Amino acid sequence: MKSLTSAEIDQIKQFQRNEITEYHIYKNLSARIRNADNAKVLASIAEDEKKHYDFWKTYSQTEVKPNRWKVRKFYWLARIFGVIFSVKLLEEGEQNAQVAYSKMAEVIPESKAVVEDEDKHEEQLIEMLKEKKLDYVGSIVLGLNDALVELTGALAGLTFALQNTQVVALAGLITGIAASFSMGASEYLSQKSEGTHEEAFKSSLYTGIAYIVTVMILIMPYLLFDHLYMDLGLTLFLAVLIIFLFNYYISVAKGLNFKRRFFEMAFLSLGVAAITFGLSFFIRKFFGVEL
Repeated sequence: MKSLTSAEIDQIKQFQRNEITEYHIYKNLSARIRNADNAKVLASIAEDEKKHYDFWKTYSQTEVKPNRWKVRKFYWLARIFGVIFSVKLLEEGEQNAQVAYSKMAEVIPESKAVVEDEDKHEEQLIEMLKEKKLDYVGSIVLGLNDALVELTGALAGLTFALQNTQVVALAGLITGIAASFSMGASEYLSQKSEGTHEEAFKSSLYTGIAYIVTVMILIMPYLLFDHLYMDLGLTLFLAVLIIFLFNYYISVAKGLNFKRRFFEMAFLSLGVAAITFGLSFFIRKFFGVEL
């Protein structure tokens, strides 16, 4: 074996730290999650990471400790956002390591074949992970998207038409609650024709909850601040923030294109808000209504 420089040894120790950290992340998750099939998959991935660690250890001849903070962080990410999101986010971080692995392969040719083979195995295992909440992403998208498009438009129109923050908030809340029940019922009837009562009920529940949570966030500025156009600006900012966070989550969890989905939803929501605001201006002037 070619003698390694101190810089190369340090790089290998960093590889070891990454691998042993991920071994503990996957092992920790596999021991704590309820889904038995997912637990088996995660335990298998953990063993792959341990093999990576042992491979690099033969060159460094040193034991390396894991990053305990990272282990705890990904455990809580999995608890809050789900196992699939956390695992795929972790694997995205590994892509940066591939460049360093490729450079090291020039020094240790065996490393390229070993790492590529085991990474391919990990990818296959990750695709086997199942999470019930992701089965209802379509229902969540429906509730979220409709609430964003309808309520940003409604609040923009009501802001100019009513000229009172409390009245706008009340009207927006009543509109949003009524629409959430309507959307939930529509989703139930739609899904009932294709599946079971239980699946249809869960789909309608996800749709309704996504809608009402979005409504509560969007009207919050009108309840906190007594400045109409600042409230409207904050509402539009919150709408864009919701779109950003949700699409980031979905793009990671389901491997979808983030930019296209983000700009599409943002354009629809802000476009409808602008059109509604303009229409409310002309309607108010046409009817000569002053509140």
